[in-house]
Amino acid sequence: MSQPGVVAATPPLLTQREIAIFFLPMLLNVQLMSVSHSIINAFLARSEEQIVALAAFSVAMIIHIFLASPSYQNHSVTIAMVRGRKSYRGTVIFVLVVASYVSLMLCLIAFTPVGDYLLQGFLGIDAIVTREAKHALGILAFLPFITGFRGFFQGLLMQQRRTALLSSATLIRVGALFVILGLGSHWLSGITLGAVGLFGCVTVETIIVGIIALRMPKAVALPDLDEKGAWEILRFGFHLAYASCFQQAIPLLISALLGRLPDATLALAAYGVLRGFLFLLAGPLRNLQQTYQSLVRRPEDFATMIRFHRWAGGLLALGILLIAFPLREPVLGGLMGLDSQMRDYIAIPLACSALYPLLYGSTNILRGYFTTQHRTFELGRSTAYKVAFLLGVWGLLLLFPLPLPGIAIAVFLLVASELCEASYLIWRRRVLLRQKEQL
Repeated sequence: MSQPGVVAATPPLLTQREIAIFFLPMLLNVQLMSVSHSIINAFLARSEEQIVALAAFSVAMIIHIFLASPSYQNHSVTIAMVRGRKSYRGTVIFVLVVASYVSLMLCLIAFTPVGDYLLQGFLGIDAIVTREAKHALGILAFLPFITGFRGFFQGLLMQQRRTALLSSATLIRVGALFVILGLGSHWLSGITLGAVGLFGCVTVETIIVGIIALRMPKAVALPDLDEKGAWEILRFGFHLAYASCFQQAIPLLISALLGRLPDATLALAAYGVLRGFLFLLAGPLRNLQQTYQSLVRRPEDFATMIRFHRWAGGLLALGILLIAFPLREPVLGGLMGLDSQMRDYIAIPLACSALYPLLYGSTNILRGYFTTQHRTFELGRSTAYKVAFLLGVWGLLLLFPLPLPGIAIAVFLLVASELCEASYLIWRRRVLLRQKEQL
């Protein structure tokens, strides 16, 4: 509590420069992370069974990301909760609980018939792709413990606005990936090489971030801070965790639809490539949530964040358009090694996905707003409605099939579902602001 007679100073208005200094290293961080996925895809595209390897890795990553998604909010939980020793320990417990759950689920899919039922029965994947995807998931089964603590360490650094250190660690990750893939190619191939490369480079990144974060001075509890314990942190993080899980259900459901289309294997392979580019050119905008949490201190700062997003999201959308058309041959053909059929198949859908960064960034600013307000249950609702919307559209498409390529349907579902969530969160924020005005 503040001392009697002392008036708390009003925090200064947030500036575009402050946002850029904080956010741009994280943009580079996510892009370097996505580069590592694209590097693996490029290695797989040069394997003997190109389409099978790309399709299996795409399916494996979608399932892994879906199951591991609760731990992807660890940095947000850390920023919001870690204030001293008690909350530090409580957040570590949260990380371990979530990682244990995710690892158990991955083991069930990789090593038991549950995986065959999910991949073949639910997703409609053929037996060859199923076998390769399960093999990759088996290698990645304990990766959630590594990514979980990576998020925790990243949150500690974000609290202290040391985001430049995050991109440095990820740059080392990319270098480590080249070394692992180069050396590993003498003994491994195909999906095994890709999964081992991913596991190894993420481990290297986590070790680097952990060493840096643990050497930084720890937060000290202040008398006016209501420091939370493990149970309270688990309750707070639960809403973020299942919202993140619903969020990652979107690509899983889209894959389930693609697996039932006439061009299933081609569509799944193209979808994996397209998602790699969206991760590269839209993925950085997910960090607008943590940017909002770390920087916004006044109501007027919300508009400043929106202005920043218009520039950042617009430039990233332009990047997608450039890759789809003027740079299609050198990027999709030269760098990615895709043949002419795949390049033609993916070009127009990739261009249409340029809308996605603008919607995704807006959604993440709103996520930051509701997390700061400790109204994380709104995020669970928004993603639940988003999944329900997608299931409804999916049902209609199954009843009334459209004569479109599978990848075009996938892009439509991605963009439409993101628009659905953004619209809901905008409406809920307006309702909350009206309620505050009436008090």
